[in-house]
Amino acid sequence: MTACTLHLHEWQTGCARIVVGLAMLLMTLASAQAQDSACADRDDVLGTSRILHVDTSRLRVGRKHFPDTLALNDKEVVLTFDDGPFPPTTGKILDILKAECVRATFFMVGRMAAAAPAIAERVRAEGHTVAYHTYSHPLLTRLHPDRAMAEIERGIAAVNAAAYGAAGKQPEPVLFRFPGFASSPALLARVAAHGFVVFGADLWASDWNRMTPQAELRQVMGRLAKSGGGILLMHDTKRQTAAMLPALLRRLKTQGFRIVHIVPAGP
Repeated sequence: MTACTLHLHEWQTGCARIVVGLAMLLMTLASAQAQDSACADRDDVLGTSRILHVDTSRLRVGRKHFPDTLALNDKEVVLTFDDGPFPPTTGKILDILKAECVRATFFMVGRMAAAAPAIAERVRAEGHTVAYHTYSHPLLTRLHPDRAMAEIERGIAAVNAAAYGAAGKQPEPVLFRFPGFASSPALLARVAAHGFVVFGADLWASDWNRMTPQAELRQVMGRLAKSGGGILLMHDTKRQTAAMLPALLRRLKTQGFRIVHIVPAGP
């Protein structure tokens, strides 16, 4: 094969990837616009009150772990889910969010996304924010920093392949959450050098502990009453959380809380 032929092949391959990527973007926009249209002027649902674009001016957010958090107003809540996608529960959570016209952020584990690409793609297609949570969910402080970064990057690649397809472009900046919130100054410096925004949380559902959906609801609402809002951490792999979510969204509406959807600000 000649050099000219190689260059032509690379050009054709690149063009094909661009076309596929644009097609996927147009489908995503069409799906999101359809959902927005269906949600317009509906007073009976919680809805999403505003979109907050996150950029690298806030590299670390979440007062459970860092001094700073997102620029939220009183009674504003950012819904985040970790560890999925997990078809038995993530699909139910997506149904619930869609019914209430709410958008959330999903910190996906790479191997989970690779095992359930249709659910990962649905998260993206329905307008939720795709974020990252490593490939296999290790505590990164137990790994050499080079291995830790390889684990993060492998997770990003696996999630992108599932959610966007091989030609898909990852969001910029990358929104990343450490498994178990196990970070170190050295790792934080490494991810900052890559331009990642690290998410902690302002409050959590503690749904890693077994409890009834009713007990989880009381716990979350009690914590929200004290914090006045913030970044809420839940897990879309937990059946109790999926069972609790409809009542939570209803309670948020009746008590005057508003949902903020975070999205990467872009280059």
